[in-house]
Amino acid sequence: MADIVDTAVKTGSFNTLAAALKAAGLVETLKGAGPFTVFAPTDEAFAKLPEGTVDGLLKDIPQLKKILTYHVVSGKVMAADVTKLKSAKTVQGSDVKIDASNGVKINDSQVTAPDVAADNGVIHIIDTVLIPA
Repeated sequence: MADIVDTAVKTGSFNTLAAALKAAGLVETLKGAGPFTVFAPTDEAFAKLPEGTVDGLLKDIPQLKKILTYHVVSGKVMAADVTKLKSAKTVQGSDVKIDASNGVKINDSQVTAPDVAADNGVIHIIDTVLIPA
């Protein structure tokens, strides 16, 4: 198996996320031992942001890091475990809300593909970029 970053890159739908992780200097961290749980927004999720947002974030590395680390939870939290939770503390320090009443939502984002295995954790693919308060 591959690590979280390589697993995401191989799927082909995380080019924006991969570029953002590289710009923020987080690639090596997410290639580390972990384990990590990543709520990974697709390229389509990033495209839903207002025009210019991604370019702006790529120039504002502290804010970019804050947003990216808001998508990561320490430990390997599989979908079966996520559905039992109401919230989870992110690496960024804030909590994300979890609603498993109709599929699984992380804040306002729908999990479209859970439990994508990586050798240092798990990826849950989401349809909207999570923005911390």
